Amino acid sequence: MARILVTRILPAGGLDPLVAGGHDIVQRTDDTAFAHDELVAAVGDVDAVVCLLTDRIDEAVLAAGGAGRLQVVANVAVGYDNIDISAAARLGIAVCNTPGVLDETTADLAFLLILAAARLGWEAERDMRAGWEGWGINQYLGRDVHGAVLGLVGYDRIGAAVARRAAGGFGMRVLHHTRHNTGEPGYTDSLDTLLAESDIVSLHIPLNDSTRHLIGRRELGLMPRHGVLVNTARGPVVDEEALADALHAGTIFAAGLDVYEREPEVGQRLLDAPRAVLLPHIGSATLATRSRMARVACAGVCTVLDGGRPANLVTA
Repeated sequence: MARILVTRILPAGGLDPLVAGGHDIVQRTDDTAFAHDELVAAVGDVDAVVCLLTDRIDEAVLAAGGAGRLQVVANVAVGYDNIDISAAARLGIAVCNTPGVLDETTADLAFLLILAAARLGWEAERDMRAGWEGWGINQYLGRDVHGAVLGLVGYDRIGAAVARRAAGGFGMRVLHHTRHNTGEPGYTDSLDTLLAESDIVSLHIPLNDSTRHLIGRRELGLMPRHGVLVNTARGPVVDEEALADALHAGTIFAAGLDVYEREPEVGQRLLDAPRAVLLPHIGSATLATRSRMARVACAGVCTVLDGGRPANLVTA
């Protein structure tokens, strides 16, 4: 029986693989997050950690797994930029994530942002609650989504799921850009071209040194004035100050964001920006998906502890 630290309360059923394996689960009774120094202290006598994106699992935490006891860290997320993968590899600690679990759910949310931002849905709903003064022919003149050009920056499973919705449900022309030619219809090798030709741009890229602020002031300036930017990937891939400036200046039409540079902090200028739809990182937030994510992460832990190689192993 192994001791496994679970840093937060997980959705119902999420711990089932650990329970079925007879493991000793170390967990707070409430949902209070571990401070960094608390994580360092807690990792010293456990064999595995199940954590969230909000937990910073750096080299100090990983190295605290005394005398090589810590074997695996499982992130209940697809992304893993909160974990020092290189340090984990040096220390012989496996890292797991939850790929392929939240694709469709997050694609649904991306399309919600596309529709809400392009059609000014949030502005109209806000004004409705404040006191609707009646219909007017020039009110809330948004942009059509059907028949528009959608540009996908990145073409992972979520991006491909958004593409299916766009082409099949809304008759959109879909472009995509990645570092390497996908061989798929709509591929363009130039990010600049994609930005200039797209009515709506949706981001589906991981966060790393090459993608941080990939969409900055220059890139936003390439988008048409009627353009809409959507980000359900990672907050820091967009320069939020540049985006806020573009929205205030009207150099792009609207934006829909579910992720931010310094979560949970969101800059006031972005909060005040016109035609900005802002959601609190809910891309995977359905009961079924979040529960499955937790089970996949915990199953990965069990596989490593049993001496196996999980399908969701992250490599440096």
